[in-house]
Amino acid sequence: MYKKTGMTLAALMVAGSVLAACGNSNNGNAVNSSNNGSAGSENAANNTATNTGGETTAPSGDQVFRMNITSEPPTLDPALMQDNVSGTIANGIFEGLTKTDKTGETVPGMAESWTVSEDGKTYTFKIRKDSKWSTGNPVTAHDFEYSWKRTLDPKATTPAPYAYQLHYIEGAKEYNTGKGSIDKVGVKALDDSTLEVKLKSPTTYFLSLVNFYTYYPIDKVAVEKDPKWAAEAASFSSNGPFKLSAWQHGSKVEIVKNENYYGNADVKLNKVEFVMMKDSGTELNSYNVSKLDWAGKPTGTIPAPQVDKFRKDKFAELQVENTASTYYYIFNQSKKPFNNIKVRKALSISIDRKLLVDKVVLGGQTPAFGFVPPTIKGQEKSFREETQQTYFEENVEEAKKLLAEGLKEEGMSAFPATTLIYNTSDSHAKIATAVTEMWKTNLGIDVKTEVQEWKVYLQNRTSLNYDIARSGWGADYNDAMTFLDLYITGSGNNDLGYKNPAYDKLIHDAYASADQAARVKLLAQAEKMLMDEAVVMPVYYDTAVSLVKPYVKDTFVTYNGNIDYNYAYIAK
Repeated sequence: MYKKTGMTLAALMVAGSVLAACGNSNNGNAVNSSNNGSAGSENAANNTATNTGGETTAPSGDQVFRMNITSEPPTLDPALMQDNVSGTIANGIFEGLTKTDKTGETVPGMAESWTVSEDGKTYTFKIRKDSKWSTGNPVTAHDFEYSWKRTLDPKATTPAPYAYQLHYIEGAKEYNTGKGSIDKVGVKALDDSTLEVKLKSPTTYFLSLVNFYTYYPIDKVAVEKDPKWAAEAASFSSNGPFKLSAWQHGSKVEIVKNENYYGNADVKLNKVEFVMMKDSGTELNSYNVSKLDWAGKPTGTIPAPQVDKFRKDKFAELQVENTASTYYYIFNQSKKPFNNIKVRKALSISIDRKLLVDKVVLGGQTPAFGFVPPTIKGQEKSFREETQQTYFEENVEEAKKLLAEGLKEEGMSAFPATTLIYNTSDSHAKIATAVTEMWKTNLGIDVKTEVQEWKVYLQNRTSLNYDIARSGWGADYNDAMTFLDLYITGSGNNDLGYKNPAYDKLIHDAYASADQAARVKLLAQAEKMLMDEAVVMPVYYDTAVSLVKPYVKDTFVTYNGNIDYNYAYIAK
């Protein structure tokens, strides 16, 4: 399967000596730093469900937990979030109807209980009567109704990129696309503590979905008082275990224990500090001198040479876990020649993924020949096990042929000036250097690389202001749909200009199906279409590489690698 490209090992090692890092930050991917011994995990420490270590020391000192988020969060308004920097902070300051426990199970959050109708289409949630906003005002069912309808608002100044995640709800898509009324949206507060949600079709993962940040409640009072409520700590209101206390833009975000949280007695940390260090070497040095308690994923990076050394030395603080995430490249299909399938295929099959994983990235990743990662559930086994494992093979000679044919079809005599963009990260730079060298060696084309700040990079992708871009996706819920509905027409995350009615139909048919076996087949067909058309260029199925101090206790991570620090404590 791994047909060697012409890229030499020596060239890769030169690239690696200049740019050193591992992992994939600021892309929706996440980290598993718990010692949880899950299948495929590599832990140097003990295999337990959480990072509890062997100490039972009571919480002590200032109880401050410190980690790196690399860059400024683009937003802290849940309706506008679409990245893991914002999401990592949101995990502590907001809470949805449900949450995920350390075993990966969905448990009550703001909703203390719920019932589901026999047809699986109506959910009735009972909101905790002791739930409050950080301001002290009660959180009610009306807040959820307001928040979800606000996210769907077709006239919003800034459209919510994840609004389509609410399209499971009856009438939501119609309202969101300007074809229906807000009154027809199937979410209604029956009273202060009762929320009724009507779905278009039974959705087996809906209880997991409402734990996603797009479904978080927003404080209507705060929004109406100040439209820019989410831009500064002074005007911020939230309902999670922590509240926003300081936001030094470009430098640091601080959250502190929320005394109004219903479960505040179980929250041991007094503060969480999120610093913004762009350089992975600086991050590692800060960890080494105990200025950080956590380094690496989900929002930081550990230099690749150090990761390789730590793995060989079996360093106890190193955690390497498989995650439900994929690292890939995307093509702007609104521009020639990237609208041509043959050109996209040529670029995809002319690189050597195994060489990249083994000699460049060094974090235990797996070469990807599909889009959905192996950790995502199918019907009875994983989605990958139940569907096609690989959709293409690397083949340089075939790539040369396809590139020539594709350019000719587009009336082009040569490959045009092209730039590959990526956000600030040693890891992304290193991978981009290696991939563009492979393209130059194997296809004879020159592709420039350009690093961009996270917010600028996101804006350029969203506005289709790029040629090729690095991307990555981590699961929002444990179903292949979280990857495959990204690229339906009209999706807020469809940032490559792909439009295919046949693809849309497969996804919408899967939305409507209550038969899991039938759903898996439909989703498998959709993934095959993505791969056959080289809509995206998968590079590898990602891992989470992190370092965690032994005195950090009771952090745990969900199946998709999102860090949960809400009940952690420092035992020194």
